[in-house]
Amino acid sequence: MDERAYWIAFNRVPGIGPARLTALLEECGSIDAAWGAPIQSLRAAGLDRRSVESLLAARQRLDPQAELEKVLRRGYGVYCWGDDGYPYNLRSVPLAPPLLYVRGQIEARDELAVAVVGTRRVSPYGREVARELGSNLAKNGVTVVSGLALGVDAIAHQAALDSGGRTIAVLGSGVDQIYPARNRRMALQIMEQGAVVSEYALGAKPEARNFPPRNRIISGLSLAVIIVEAGKRSGALITANFAAEQSREVFAVPGSILSPGSSGCNRLIQDGAIPVTSVDDLFDYLNLADAVAQQEARSTVPASPEEALILEHISTEPQHMNEIVRAAPFETAEVSSLLSMMELKGLVRQVGQMQFVRAN
Repeated sequence: MDERAYWIAFNRVPGIGPARLTALLEECGSIDAAWGAPIQSLRAAGLDRRSVESLLAARQRLDPQAELEKVLRRGYGVYCWGDDGYPYNLRSVPLAPPLLYVRGQIEARDELAVAVVGTRRVSPYGREVARELGSNLAKNGVTVVSGLALGVDAIAHQAALDSGGRTIAVLGSGVDQIYPARNRRMALQIMEQGAVVSEYALGAKPEARNFPPRNRIISGLSLAVIIVEAGKRSGALITANFAAEQSREVFAVPGSILSPGSSGCNRLIQDGAIPVTSVDDLFDYLNLADAVAQQEARSTVPASPEEALILEHISTEPQHMNEIVRAAPFETAEVSSLLSMMELKGLVRQVGQMQFVRAN
């Protein structure tokens, strides 16, 4: 059976989240073995009585293969831990979702992503800032990530769409339950120019308890998070907290000290967030201009078999070009040319006079 069937089945078991599923995999060795594990193994993995009972009940009511077919019939993507298609930036995040449902396409270029989030009760000032940031990020080849909510989120998504860029919306419901309903048309556009994603099973309603956890996915998909406008208790501040825990940079747009809608952003800046007044601030701080150039080079000049051979002989330890020439079946001039192109693409770095290492 396709292993994704078991991942989807576990996704429908209440009380089995990333931590408990990790423990089950360590105890049982594989996802299918975990699904069929005896009670002794479930207890050995540290599951409490309620979780064991929940899993046993799920086994009785769920057919994993039927659950997978239901997802695939609708044309949705399903990505699990370890899958090639699982978003790169999200892989190393603590408590990353074991399973991600996707409508649309997540592409390699979405590694270069920035989250733009903020209040639903956006002011005219916040509206203009969100539009400018979303538009300029998209025009510069950066994917805009947000939560499809009314206010700042929707404005940032729409600005990216209008600029012909890519954007990803993370839901607090199943991907078949677009919320809020007012943004359904926008969600369809996002599926054409990016993706709508969720960790929640099909049919999951947009319950209030779902939204704080989904914010860790917004920040986890991104290299940095920009808080455009947020009050003292805005949900966007939860995203900022997750970003800090995930070692993502947190940027905040400064606002008037008299505006309640800017109090959260101003406090974030006091606490160490980086003030941002334009996309240039972000690009300078994160060196995004270099990343964009490398991404463009990769897409313009695809990796060749020759580059792949060269890469086999380069590690994280500096190697002189002469060593690479001796190891690779190419002349010196050709190796030099290949290394120059690979450096432009960000595949290798020159760390000394003719010394090269594999780029991380």
